[in-house]
Amino acid sequence: MNKDLFYSLDLNLLRTFLVLSQERNMRKASKRLFVSQPAISQALQKLRHHFNDELFVKVHGGIEPTPFAQNLADTITPHLDGLASSLNQSEEFDPLKIDVPLRIAVAPIVLTCLSGNLYQRLNSLAPNCSIELLSWSKNTFDEIQNGEILLGINYDNDAPKHIYSRQLIELTSQVIVRQGHPVNKPVVTAHDLSGYDIASIITPGWNDNFSLAAEVMKREGIEANVKFRSEFAMAAVDVIMHSDLFMPHSDLFPIQQYPQLRAMLAHVNGQPFHYPIYAYHHIKYRHNPLINWLYEQIFLVLQQQINRN
Repeated sequence: MNKDLFYSLDLNLLRTFLVLSQERNMRKASKRLFVSQPAISQALQKLRHHFNDELFVKVHGGIEPTPFAQNLADTITPHLDGLASSLNQSEEFDPLKIDVPLRIAVAPIVLTCLSGNLYQRLNSLAPNCSIELLSWSKNTFDEIQNGEILLGINYDNDAPKHIYSRQLIELTSQVIVRQGHPVNKPVVTAHDLSGYDIASIITPGWNDNFSLAAEVMKREGIEANVKFRSEFAMAAVDVIMHSDLFMPHSDLFPIQQYPQLRAMLAHVNGQPFHYPIYAYHHIKYRHNPLINWLYEQIFLVLQQQINRN
């Protein structure tokens, strides 16, 4: 008779297995589970014997799951998440008790409008915490996985397996120009902008080597020239204030704060161009009350900005 792998398993070991698969580091797993590293090693030995698989192998900086362990983690995670959610659903979350820094990495296109409004909202609801808004970088996913960053906000991106993504809002493409710009229409197309150069905002790790607006224009047979690029949105804003360059952005841009500028809707193939913005965090925080609360506050701030425009 085959061994019953469920009823013969101590479920505490299963929790250890899941944490190991998420942290991929014995020290971090022991810290998270509040047990010693030798206790983690003993649990891992029991798990290896139970499943007749090595489960994890040592690599530089930690451990990596075997194919069997990765498949097992992917399979059981939704079930254990559901169990955790059921057990924790009665837990009351009080933002007044947050007394740690909230480190959030934000793509430049979002940072332009988020900082002041988000600070004001979080400070009113959680006055004992501090807010650290950081620019999204090529290392942000690693920093989220290592616990250095709590939450990230960016375009749709190929996130590593241990990073969970949730759509925040959907943006509508706009073009931002100075008030005296020769093109003055409520809605513009690639043909309307032919002959005008682009001031492009760089999001590290997403568009380091290309401009989405330039690619769209080229697909419509329009020659596009990116004249200025920067990771700093305000640098691009300053450039378009003093030139006929146009800055591709979205309905998230706080145009009401810049009387020297105006926004025009950008249509592609005769239709508004929409693209989503996502929140990223470690998969272990999928049901974390703080993360869920923070996600909701960011969503409300972004939605209010869009409605204001």
